[in-house]
Amino acid sequence: MSEYVLELKDINKYFGNSHVIKNVNMNIPKGAFVTFLGPSGCGKTTLLRMIAGFYEPDEGQILLNGRNIERIPPYGRNTAMVFQEYALFPHMSVYENVSYGLNVKGVGKDEIKKRVTEALELMQLQGMENRYPNQMSGGQQQRVAVARALVMNPEALLLDEPLSNLDAKLRESVRVELRQIQQKMGLTTIYVTHDQSEALSMSDMIVVMRKGVIHQIGTAHEIYFNPKTTFVADFIGTTNLLKVTGDGSNIVKYLEGSIKVYKDVPVGQGCVLSVRPECLHLATEPVDGVVNIAGEITDKMFLGEKLRYFVKDTAGLEWIVDIFDPGKKEMAGKVYINFPSEKAWLIEEAEIDKEE
Repeated sequence: MSEYVLELKDINKYFGNSHVIKNVNMNIPKGAFVTFLGPSGCGKTTLLRMIAGFYEPDEGQILLNGRNIERIPPYGRNTAMVFQEYALFPHMSVYENVSYGLNVKGVGKDEIKKRVTEALELMQLQGMENRYPNQMSGGQQQRVAVARALVMNPEALLLDEPLSNLDAKLRESVRVELRQIQQKMGLTTIYVTHDQSEALSMSDMIVVMRKGVIHQIGTAHEIYFNPKTTFVADFIGTTNLLKVTGDGSNIVKYLEGSIKVYKDVPVGQGCVLSVRPECLHLATEPVDGVVNIAGEITDKMFLGEKLRYFVKDTAGLEWIVDIFDPGKKEMAGKVYINFPSEKAWLIEEAEIDKEE
């Protein structure tokens, strides 16, 4: 048996003349919480639906525990999907909704009762067995949809933006519950979202997609601090992107300053530095031992826990600088942006960026 629960090999999908999934390859280990992340239309839901069996790939293989499933219909592969709109049967009670799949599979009544009871307890739905969907809140309906999936003991749980219909506060609490349940069960889970905070807070592995192409696969920390393309750097959170040139060593030039990076950069090669706003500081004079960029504050925004400054440097680039716990004093006018060189991440000009 393969060491991976799920393997995608050279997956391509076309809708008419549109090439919507382009040469996707990935391996998902057992028990991992994997998030497909990207903007609307990037192909993440299409990819999930191919894993679930609602679409067939035009090219490539999908293996579930070493078994080819790309031509097997949804009911013949041991996966379970939770849809964005939950897709609960309105005329069925909670118990009937959760037990539906087991009844279709011909599982015995005693086994059904046992598994449904366990799933309802896990999702904290005890006592709601006889309620109907229209008698429940959005968060409760979402739990019913997850319980209906879990009761099938799937080899992979697939979730298509299941929290998008919930308000912000409820969404945050439910995603914590989902992650705790997934870890408790050791269940391999694939989660689709365009919400960066959801992906960063929940995932063991994030797959960042754009226009049907995977830009990067990595942990939350790798995706955030070590982006491989300018799209990943700019899409995940907020960043400052500086176009720099190399001198043949591990020093790059921006304006009149030199910045040390982690590798040698060929002379004149077009590269970009990504520097996160929270890694920056402001001062009225240059600071020794760090990178200093002269600029002028053009605007500011109070965001509660931080004060966000917009600073234009002498090249006309507008920087975003986040100062946490700023107190009541605000800066204005001419300043120096400063940061340690190790806070700047080098992104080499990639073919994937050129194509898009």
